[in-house]
Amino acid sequence: MTKKLLFVCLGNICRSPAAENIMNHLVEKQGLGDRYICDSAGTGGWHVGALPDRRMRAAAKERGLDFVGSARQFQAMDLREFDLILAMDKDNYRNIIALDPQGKFTDKVKMICDYCETYTDKEVPDPYYGGADGFNYVIDLLFDACGGLLKSFPKN
Repeated sequence: MTKKLLFVCLGNICRSPAAENIMNHLVEKQGLGDRYICDSAGTGGWHVGALPDRRMRAAAKERGLDFVGSARQFQAMDLREFDLILAMDKDNYRNIIALDPQGKFTDKVKMICDYCETYTDKEVPDPYYGGADGFNYVIDLLFDACGGLLKSFPKN
């Protein structure tokens, strides 16, 4: 059975598309592409249709990765459609949970940093207003979190 994962940040141009692309990279590297569908969304709609941030794409390219996709806004129906929804920070987590007033889907919503194996961060910092170091840090952090996430799934 295919597991559907949704990574969520604020604008869906930095952190969540990075997580989506990193997870896709890790899944493909392990030959598990048929077992996972990854997507990303933002709780805000300012960047709908935009590519991932050029600085995030440049940081990824330095590591031999091409980040693809276009921004979309998180919708309440995503709570039903996805098996696991991974928030980049507490504000995004609260915004997602607010779309589930009956609490039917709260068990599906997790913090991505809960899966980190090396880093101790509780949230993925937003690199949008920072320099290149922030984008590189986010990529490192998300490689750690996505690697831990992938390990958390049953192997069969």
